[in-house]
Amino acid sequence: MNVFGIGLPEMALILVIALLVFGPKKLPEIGRSLGKAIRGFQDASKEFENEFKRETQQLEESVTMKAELEENKGAEASSQNVDKTKINSSQQG
Repeated sequence: MNVFGIGLPEMALILVIALLVFGPKKLPEIGRSLGKAIRGFQDASKEFENEFKRETQQLEESVTMKAELEENKGAEASSQNVDKTKINSSQQG
């Protein structure tokens, strides 16, 4: 068992020192507070990750839409050039 690079003997030593420093009555309260803090950090991290993914997706959609619009403009311009060429050749002939 290895949590944050700390093995079982080191974890037991930390627990014994915390028990001596804070006492048996305060230790559960400190554990709960630490658990809530870690959970809050995890929730904030997930929220940040979700927001980042959402912004990335919106950016990708925007770029795709812009590329499609430019492609459509290019196709229209090409079509208009073909039409002008046909008109010019029919007028000359």
